[in-house]
Amino acid sequence: RRSFTESMRSLRPDKPWGTKLSSAGLVYCHFGSQILAGLLGQPEDGPVVTALYDKLYENFVEEIDAIDNGIAPAAGEPRYALSTTLSVRVGHLNPRWNDPDQDTEVG
Repeated sequence: RRSFTESMRSLRPDKPWGTKLSSAGLVYCHFGSQILAGLLGQPEDGPVVTALYDKLYENFVEEIDAIDNGIAPAAGEPRYALSTTLSVRVGHLNPRWNDPDQDTEVG
């Protein structure tokens, strides 16, 4: 919805990121710590989960939020880290053009 303007900072004031959330960011905001804690076998409010939650948002999910909302990575000063693009990440899943085995269903 156009009227949705929530960011990580507006929903979790302890977090610094002001990029408008996409649906992926909204789900991550509410369930990311819980999922990470379950996967790591660590307490949800522990330092490992907290650090990983922040780094994963800052270096992956925020890019998804920004791209989904049409926010440029920079208008002078960079607004968020752009380490690669989603297109490049998806492209890495495809076989190389000269790979003799072009079957994308084989894992």
